[in-house]
Amino acid sequence: MTIVINTHPDRCVVKGIVIKHILFPVGVIVLALSSVMSLAEQAYDLDEIIVSGGLTPVEATTYGRAYSVLTSEQLEKRGIKTVREALRALPGVAVNSTGNSSTQVRIRGGEANHVLVLIDGVEVAAGRDEYIFSGLQTSDIERIEVLRGPQSVYYGSNASSGVISIITKRASKPGIEYGGGLEFGSDGTVGANAYVRVRSKHGGLAFSVAQRNDAGFDISGTPGGGKDRLDRTTFSLNGDYDANDDLRIGFTLRRSDEEFEFDAQSFGAGDTVLTTVFDFDRVTEREETSASVFAELDTFGGRLTHRLSYEHSLFDSVTFNTGVAGILTDGSQQALKYRGTYGLDGAAVADADQILSFAADWDRDENTQEAISNSRETVSFALEYRGNFDNGLSVQAGLRRDINEVFRDATTYNLALSYQLPGQPVRLHASGGNAIVNPSFFELFTNRFGFVGNPNLTPESNRGYDLGVEVEFASGRGMVDVTYFNETFTDEIVSSFGTGPGGSNTLANSTGESPREGVEVTASFEASDTLLLGLNYTYTDAREPNGTVEIRRPRHEVGLSATLDAFNARGTVTANVRHVSGLFDNEFFGAFRTDVKMPAFTTVDLAATYQLNNNVELYGRIENLFDKDYQEVLGFATRGATAYVGLRASF
Repeated sequence: MTIVINTHPDRCVVKGIVIKHILFPVGVIVLALSSVMSLAEQAYDLDEIIVSGGLTPVEATTYGRAYSVLTSEQLEKRGIKTVREALRALPGVAVNSTGNSSTQVRIRGGEANHVLVLIDGVEVAAGRDEYIFSGLQTSDIERIEVLRGPQSVYYGSNASSGVISIITKRASKPGIEYGGGLEFGSDGTVGANAYVRVRSKHGGLAFSVAQRNDAGFDISGTPGGGKDRLDRTTFSLNGDYDANDDLRIGFTLRRSDEEFEFDAQSFGAGDTVLTTVFDFDRVTEREETSASVFAELDTFGGRLTHRLSYEHSLFDSVTFNTGVAGILTDGSQQALKYRGTYGLDGAAVADADQILSFAADWDRDENTQEAISNSRETVSFALEYRGNFDNGLSVQAGLRRDINEVFRDATTYNLALSYQLPGQPVRLHASGGNAIVNPSFFELFTNRFGFVGNPNLTPESNRGYDLGVEVEFASGRGMVDVTYFNETFTDEIVSSFGTGPGGSNTLANSTGESPREGVEVTASFEASDTLLLGLNYTYTDAREPNGTVEIRRPRHEVGLSATLDAFNARGTVTANVRHVSGLFDNEFFGAFRTDVKMPAFTTVDLAATYQLNNNVELYGRIENLFDKDYQEVLGFATRGATAYVGLRASF
């Protein structure tokens, strides 16, 4: 049994209520596991390497932090075609979409700009506050890693509540591989992708292209409203070369061009109906580019390793309103990074039980709004120690110092522990630390919307910890992991009216605290040789400093999945169920910014695959099978029941 203790003194009066709300659903889940053995989550494989776990990759069985992994195989079996749909399947993650145009992702009750997004190790927000997930496809993705909790020691600013690391496919098999796919949707959507990968004795090269013309739907939900489409094309190229036994060099290059339509939100509605968005098509054109080059060198027989990389990402966006140019935003980020790792116990780093890593980073962000260009630089240094001991204890500890050009410097730390009970299928894990979120360009330099920027702002900060237990059962055929988390966000940057120069409106650091706590549960069980069943559950209680509930963070979110090997082992059938309740949003009519509790909803998706031959696979899926009418953001409609069918080929 897990005992949850509320550590917020100002909430001791409601401690019993909080514990009841947390433990009751967890108790139901554990009881269901023990009685019917029917819950599983295919997306978690604890016998692998977490590529993004620290300054260097970490073995999952020794990793003390909470994480989730989705592989390309799991994405295909579950019929998941976009990253935002993949993230909806994970614990601790809240996804809110306003149609195809914008998707915000929050982890553990944090803000969307508290989540750092990497693609092949490159930060892709490119001088912006948060990454926009609309249209990001999964066709060329090898795996998605989600790290929950403060991660600034390893990734700097914005890795406050977590990190989403997307790793694309590379040339891994000797020889030539090529293939692609074609998909059609009942709503008129068409998608296509192709790839070629080549690997020789000394290196590899991989190229892919994916295009999706999403016919969309009317996100205003008004009768007779027009569809809001999205078109996205992505090119990806990566390669590596072994110059000799000790030196490896490589590069990545990714480019996306996107155009989407969206409707306008009404802030002057006169009643409390949910329809606060009207059908008024606007168009945004967006370009994303990210690239990196790197070199990895082994010295002293692999006992001391080095990695030097240069990373660059660009973002260009323009919004048109009835053919007239509207908001223009350009952003870029450059980073030069060094990682050195030393085997303390005399072994090569790859085999060492005790390692020490050092990082030195230079980072430059630029952002242009209304032809005004701003930039900022940061120099950072970090240390990480990792140790694995014979008694089953593993330790990961880190310290980082950020030296900022335009605001206060910051120090962050992190400690994580993993302990495998001797002779028992039980692993305990815990972590704690702090993280920062640097002020945005808007907050520092804006002169728009009646606000004047404040160059004296300091980074927002988050401190927290989590405690978890992972238990295997049924002779290793099942697993359940329960993690309690507790985080406190401080120095939040908020609007300050009339306190700026000449009595203008400006931005300021708040003195209050925003507490967040909850429970994340994942479970897995192989019910038979052909049936894999699954569950994830998240309870989140996120509050503003005045005690009100933070919007767009569901109190309860449950995901169930079942995958059956079918068609004489030539295919699979997968069902996914998602339930969301306790979701709040703001309405801006009547009283200003009134919190509204959104109706709970449950959606069901079905997917199936069938191997026609050794090279070609037929697949299909139905999203929102029962045509559920629901909303994730107040006023914005969601897509109804939609069927897709496609072919995948590989040679």
